[in-house]
Amino acid sequence: MKPESLRSDLLLLLASLIWGTAFVAQRIGMQNVTPFFFNGIRFLLGALVLIPIIFCRKNNLGGKRDGFLLGNPFQWQFVVLGLLLFGGASLQQVGIVFTTAGKAGFITGLYVILVPVIGILFRRKTRATTWLGAVFGATGLYFLSIKKGFSIHKGDFLVLVGAFFWTFHVLAIDRFTKEIPPLQLAFWQFILCGLFSLAFAFTFEHTTVQALIKATIPIFYAGLLSVGIAYTLQVVAQEHAHPSHAAIILSLESPFSAVAGYIVLNETLT
Repeated sequence: MKPESLRSDLLLLLASLIWGTAFVAQRIGMQNVTPFFFNGIRFLLGALVLIPIIFCRKNNLGGKRDGFLLGNPFQWQFVVLGLLLFGGASLQQVGIVFTTAGKAGFITGLYVILVPVIGILFRRKTRATTWLGAVFGATGLYFLSIKKGFSIHKGDFLVLVGAFFWTFHVLAIDRFTKEIPPLQLAFWQFILCGLFSLAFAFTFEHTTVQALIKATIPIFYAGLLSVGIAYTLQVVAQEHAHPSHAAIILSLESPFSAVAGYIVLNETLT
């Protein structure tokens, strides 16, 4: 295995671990704060984490510093990633109100199936092991989410729709990291997703300062770690990783979320 590939795998594994535990923080945060306010604040916090890194780190474009190459925030690649991130995060955050952290993590992880399937449309070859994973993933979704009468709970459905947004998010990152420095992509997708979320929050939701204070720890965990660190690790790692391969490793957030939900929230999968 090439050093770049091993490094990417380790970064993706760390990202999946952080995301898995973050499902618990997201669920706890929903006890006090509305979904769009929660996401708006946490994604802007994640962007703040990147500012000192961006201005200190030199990129590969002639040794210039990333801080001088942030570019136009409304560049189409940034907008696409911001919208995909907003769609996936919003559906996940609303859906997690009506389901468990473990189930939300598992269903979100089904992009391990969707990435190679949709990747076919973009002429991406998929290994047999990935298709085997798709079978196991679909079986797991059946036992976790479908009950008598073949009904899917509201929260499960919202998170499942969000999985399609995550699928295109992974594929978009794979393409855009070939054109734009990863930290720029990460920074602007956080900013735009945060602004989109706050726009919806101020339009459709109401919260109080007291509620935000009560949710401080979950918001900071989800913002600084899940967004600022984990999403950035994903973007940086995918510069040297095939999207289907990346999706397999990132889908490990599912068992991580189940374990975290069991330990912290005493949740069970069935």
